[in-house]
Amino acid sequence: MTTDPTDPTTPVAPDDPMGSTGSTRRMPTVDRAGGDPGPPDPGAPPDHEPVPTLDQGGGRAGRFWSARRVPAALLALVLLGAAGLLLYDIAAVRAGHPAMQWRRSLADGLAERQLDDVAVLVGAGVAAAIGLWLLLLALTPGLRDLLPMRRDRTEVRAGLDRTAAALVLRDRAVEVPGVQSVRVRMGRRKAKVRALSHFRGIDDVRTDLETVLARAVGELGLAKPPGLSVQVDRPARKG
Repeated sequence: MTTDPTDPTTPVAPDDPMGSTGSTRRMPTVDRAGGDPGPPDPGAPPDHEPVPTLDQGGGRAGRFWSARRVPAALLALVLLGAAGLLLYDIAAVRAGHPAMQWRRSLADGLAERQLDDVAVLVGAGVAAAIGLWLLLLALTPGLRDLLPMRRDRTEVRAGLDRTAAALVLRDRAVEVPGVQSVRVRMGRRKAKVRALSHFRGIDDVRTDLETVLARAVGELGLAKPPGLSVQVDRPARKG
């Protein structure tokens, strides 16, 4: 049977978007001006700037520094109060009023007491301890619970909480066959894992744990991956 496409009574099949072979047809694309954009020019500049990266996370990822707001605020309040009280007393003396009793007592006590007096030694020790504590706070980063991660992007720094890292290792460890319970203590330099195994050999469980946890530590993306210390024991017998 033949059909004439010019005959208006001849039925016309709708267009098959999938084609007779079942493949999709590529629809033409039109740019905003209404013309065909054509193939991209390989020598043309990119539409956007590429994200700057560091080769294999080679950026220096140091520890995060704490703001030390509470110690700084307390020290500022103490110094402000002491300086204000001293200036008030000096201004009162300049105006013809007698010095405060605490300043006269302090001056008399320092003039009468010897350097080897117990009160003088105790006061000097307390002052030295407070000074060393403040120097330690000023020279150390703090934020020991925040582990720096590898820098794969410039101007981007990331950190991982030690508790979250310990939870990740614990979840990976409990998936090992034979492990009943796991306790993980995550430090900045070493992760201590203690597991209880209720079946399988202890050596086999320890080997599997070391393999799984070593892979998990690498997947954490830390700048300085901690070492692993794995200990496997049997649960205590009841009774």
